[in-house]
Amino acid sequence: MDRIAKKIYYSIGEVGDLTGLKAHVLRYWETQFDVISPTKNRAGNRVYKTKDIETILLIKHLLYERRYTLEGARQELKDRRKGGQLKISREQTAGPQLLAQIRTELAEVRDLLTLEEG
Repeated sequence: MDRIAKKIYYSIGEVGDLTGLKAHVLRYWETQFDVISPTKNRAGNRVYKTKDIETILLIKHLLYERRYTLEGARQELKDRRKGGQLKISREQTAGPQLLAQIRTELAEVRDLLTLEEG
């Protein structure tokens, strides 16, 4: 669970940055997948927990990499939840995607630093 960061709540913008998805996609998936359940703060803004972000990354993996349809991804999540595998699947998917994002960001920082020196 500490793989994403050490915050309790994330805004929809932060989740978009972490997952590489736009806010409208996150809001749409919220209507399509009952396992995504951000709460709202006093101002009425969505706030996501680490579990929600891991679930979003799992759904992204199913839809974009495994090429599932929305219905197929819903069924896969339902099957994993029944089999008790949903939590494990979320954690296994979140780790590699987050590491890939961190590597990309570090490479960008390295390139910026290299340009400034030269």
